[in-house]
Order: sequence, then structure tokens, then C-alpha cells
Amino acid sequence: MQIEQTHHIDASEPDESGMYEYYYEYDIYRFKDTSICFVARSYADEPDEAHFLSAETNGNSRFLERSDLKHPLFLSALSHLRSRGKVHIRWFSRKGNGYEALPENM
Repeated sequence: MQIEQTHHIDASEPDESGMYEYYYEYDIYRFKDTSICFVARSYADEPDEAHFLSAETNGNSRFLERSDLKHPLFLSALSHLRSRGKVHIRWFSRKGNGYEALPENM
């Protein structure tokens, strides 16, 4: 498994007092093997949380499917995030608010 971690800041320009209208600081994780990649995000202000966002198959981005949660690469990525202190991990299922908790037995 190859792991890429990049740090990002998405923010408005600060006003005269140095305040931001919006400010998001987060890391993007890309877990890759030869044909598939799983993408996750973790916000700096929620260090114990992470969200799996999407999958890429042969370079084409797609929504996650429930079957992806059993893929060996996904399980390795999950283990890696947990080793980094991410104990609240969700995945973008497009149901409800878009994210749901992983199954209990994972």
C-alpha cells in the first residue's frame, strides 16, 4: 500500500481584524495499490475523526460502495488511520447527511 498525505487550508481572505469568514484546515489521505485508491479526509480541529470520501478505480473517481468496506486495501487504510488516533471514522454513503459510521465489526 502506498500512502500519500497532503495538508490543505481552504480559507477566505482575512478581514481587517484578521478574522476569516471561513477557515478549513485538513489532511487528505490517498491509499493506493496497483488499480484502486481510497481517499479520506481529516480536519485539524477534529483530530480523532476521519471520513472516507471516494474511491478511484484505474484513475477514475467514483462514489464508495458498501462492498468497498471489505476490500483489503480499505481495511489496511482503516488500520493506518486508527494507528494515527482516528477513532471516529465514517464513510460517504450519500445517505442521511451523506456520511455514516462504519459497521460495528470493523
